[in-house]
Amino acid sequence: MTTGGSGGPGGVGPGAGVLIIGYGNTLRSDDGLGWHVVARLADDPRISGAELVARHQLSPELAVDVVRATLVILIDAAVDVEPGVVAVRQLAVGPAPDATLMSHHVDPASLVALAAELYSAAPAVYLVSMGAASLEVGDQLTPEVERAIPELLEAVIGIALQHQRPR
Repeated sequence: MTTGGSGGPGGVGPGAGVLIIGYGNTLRSDDGLGWHVVARLADDPRISGAELVARHQLSPELAVDVVRATLVILIDAAVDVEPGVVAVRQLAVGPAPDATLMSHHVDPASLVALAAELYSAAPAVYLVSMGAASLEVGDQLTPEVERAIPELLEAVIGIALQHQRPR
């Protein structure tokens, strides 16, 4: 799934310049959280113009999309956070470990570092995660995670709207 609101990062809406990437395995219960959140954001007019992308994993190819944005928000399930709890963290640009650059999968910090290294660009990047209750086989979110999605949506939208305010 890739949607572009009003033309993606170059669009004209409150979300212009914003790239939101939800990722995870949709066949592993709460691991599919990123996909569910991106689908719900697609209908929210508060971020019209944002580019919404859903992927099974982060990959080096996404560095091209990252550098075209002024703000990137990554959405994923977490195993190191209590189920249903939302965590927000801004990622700093740092050097990417060499091993991850040769892989088809990269972690959030390595994706940001790769974009900075290859394209000399570093937009603001936030990782918004929620604790998973289950990563077992299944295509539905657990009740704990489903109940907390409105809080996660508000966190993502809040970051995007704050980014759009004049500084």
